[in-house]
Parts: sequence; C-alpha cells; structure tokens
Amino acid sequence: MQIPYLIAAILAAVTGLVHSVLGEILIFRHLRNGSLVPALAAPPLRVRNVRIIWATWHLATLFGWAFAGVLLQLALGRPMSAQLAISAIVFAYLGGAVLVLVGTKGRHPGWVALAAVAALTAASAA
Repeated sequence: MQIPYLIAAILAAVTGLVHSVLGEILIFRHLRNGSLVPALAAPPLRVRNVRIIWATWHLATLFGWAFAGVLLQLALGRPMSAQLAISAIVFAYLGGAVLVLVGTKGRHPGWVALAAVAALTAASAA
C-alpha cells in the first residue's frame, strides 16, 4: 500500500465533498426557490449566469473525485491500466455534461463538448 497516494485520494475525495456541500450552504441555498438548481438572480448576475456557476462549481467536485479514484488505485498498488484512466475520464466528463445540461436547461453549449469528450473517449476504448 502506498500511503501517500492513499492520503492524497482521501484528501481529494473529501475536498470535493466539502467544496460542494459548503458551496450549497454558503452560496447556492440563498439563490433557490425550492428547486435543485438555483433559480434566482444574484445581481449583477442573471439567473442563467448563476446556473452555469452552480454547474461549474460541482464539476470541479466530479473531476476531483475522478482523480481520487485514480489515486486510490495507485495507493492499492494496482497497475495503472488504460481502462482505469478511461473510466475516470468518462465518469468526470459525462457527469459534467449532465450537470451543465440540467443546470442550464441545455442553454449552455458546454454540455455538448463535455458529452463529446466522454463519448469519444469511451468509443476509442471499445
């Protein structure tokens, strides 16, 4: 077992969780009107700006968790396979595409690019 990798994996996972939870508590809860995705403006930001910030906020968490998964595999001494790296990439980018799609009601084109990265990565591995 590689302890430094294990500590890094735990730290990455916990940081992502704390980042999302604190963001929800300290920032986004004030911008909701009973919905999952913030739906109130925060001048000078319009609602659509707040929604993409919300999606991007949680995208950082997803990417952190994907890297935590890779670090955990390294900690366990498992050989780093291409399949593991591909799975982490697909998880992060597909999750990000869903966040941006839902968060912006499909109005921000970033979800298309994120989904394309996930799809192309998965297809290349097949």
